[in-house]
Amino acid sequence: MAAESINYAQYAGIHSVAAAVIFLIAYVPLAILYIIYSIRRPTYVLIVLALFCIIRITAFSIRAAMAASTSAGESEGLLVAEEILYNAGFFGVLYSAYTLVLDRDQLTGRLGETQGLLTLLARITSNRHVIRLTLSVAVALGITGATKMVSSNSSDVSTGESLRRASVYIFLVVTAVLVLRTLILAMHQGASRPDNNMELGASQRPKGNTTFGARHGIYVLAIITLLLLIREAFYAATTGSTNASQQAKGNNEAYFYPLGALTEFLAVILFAVPGLVPSRKELEMQRYAAEK
Repeated sequence: MAAESINYAQYAGIHSVAAAVIFLIAYVPLAILYIIYSIRRPTYVLIVLALFCIIRITAFSIRAAMAASTSAGESEGLLVAEEILYNAGFFGVLYSAYTLVLDRDQLTGRLGETQGLLTLLARITSNRHVIRLTLSVAVALGITGATKMVSSNSSDVSTGESLRRASVYIFLVVTAVLVLRTLILAMHQGASRPDNNMELGASQRPKGNTTFGARHGIYVLAIITLLLLIREAFYAATTGSTNASQQAKGNNEAYFYPLGALTEFLAVILFAVPGLVPSRKELEMQRYAAEK
């Protein structure tokens, strides 16, 4: 008698073809936009956002295929691929937000000037290598956890859940640190604003730059940070929980799409606000000014 096939799509809560296709289509113009931006103004943030959009298009394509086709839904490999792409992709948008906050803090000329109890913490959290390494560990744990969770061995499944839980909480901690860095940026900009019409000082931004992002970037960054925090709080409360019913909500599309998928999608849209992402020239000018 043939072994009964496992429908991994149903196991992972993947049911809606329409929702996956909508997000797939929605990311296409964003991918094109960020590819154009990254060619015209090649900065780390814009290049990574272009890659992130491509990864999300691929992930939602797999998700749509698994929801639409029984044979695709029974493919263990597709489920693992979707989990890996979705987990690894978040690295891009979170680190882009973190990099942007540090870049804009650099433009204030006060990146290393935090005083008091926050001094040591500010120095550690402004180290890009530390943050990148931390996020890389989170991605590695998430990928390993995803591969183990489809195992027929209960011990491997348990290990996979623990690894995925650890990955979620590392992402949450880094997102919380992003909140801190955004607050520090707000303090630095408030202390260095010589011109009420400009968010950044005249030495950091060309005169006459009246783009919304240049003048009100801190508010846009605050919204991006809040959206990413909501996303990670959702995963911490569901995927990161040891309660089975709470874990199930993480796979429930009624929660996943508005709290997981939509939040990061809106965040990615906000990165496109004109003037928000500083150019390499602006950053290099500030570094030169700081060295004088």
